[in-house]
Amino acid sequence: MTSLLEARGIAIAGRLNPTSVDAAPGSLIAVIGPNGAGKTSLLRALAGIERETGRILIDGEPIDEAPPARRMRMLSFLPATRSLVWPIAAQDVIALGLPSPDPARIVELVALLELANLAARPVNQLSTGERSRVLLARALAARPRLILLDEPLSNLDPYWALRTLQILRSEADTSGCTVLASVHDLSQIMAFDRALLVDRGGIIADGSPAVVLESHELSSAFRIERAGTAWRISEKT
Repeated sequence: MTSLLEARGIAIAGRLNPTSVDAAPGSLIAVIGPNGAGKTSLLRALAGIERETGRILIDGEPIDEAPPARRMRMLSFLPATRSLVWPIAAQDVIALGLPSPDPARIVELVALLELANLAARPVNQLSTGERSRVLLARALAARPRLILLDEPLSNLDPYWALRTLQILRSEADTSGCTVLASVHDLSQIMAFDRALLVDRGGIIADGSPAVVLESHELSSAFRIERAGTAWRISEKT
C-alpha cells in the first residue's frame, strides 16, 4: 500500500536520533514509551515544529515547501499542553484550525465534540477536559491528511476517552487520514492499528499493538512485566 507519510532521517539533537517512519492511509498509530523517551520530540519533528535534519512527505508532497494554508490541510498537531489563557470563545479557537472561513465545518465539529453549550464560552473558563475537546476540534478542522496528537486522551473522563477513539477511527476510515497519537495507558493501545515504542530517542519496536505489548523491548523500556492480565514492576528492575 502507498504510504501517506514518509519521514526520512528526522532528528532533534539530544532528543531524537535520526528516525524514519512510514504510515499507510487510514491508519491509527499509537506512540508509546516511558517519560522522556522521545515521544513528543518525534511528533514535533513530524509536524515540522522542531527538526534539524530529515525530510517529510505527505502524499508525496514535501511539507517544508508548502505554504501555510496548504500545510493546514496536510497536517495538524495537538500539543500535550491544554493551557489557554486568552478569553477567546471556544468556537473561535476551533476556527483557528481552518485555512479559510468555514462556518458549516465549525457547526459540524461543535456537534461532533458535543460543544454546543460551550461554544460561546471563553476557553480560559473551561475545564481541562473541555479544552481538550475544543483543541481536538481545532486539530480536525481542516480535515488534514496527517493528524499528530500528543496525549489526546489525557484529562478525559472514561466516556470521552472512548468517544475520542471512536471519532479518530471514524476520521481515518472516512477520509483516509493517518493519526499518530502518544498514549500513556497501555490498555488503550489495542484500539489502534499499530504501535510505535519509543525509548532513548528512537523507535525500538514497531508492530501490531498485541505484538508490541508482549515484546521484551516494552518490558525493558517501561521496567514492567506481565502479571496475568495486569502489569507489575519488573523483578529485574
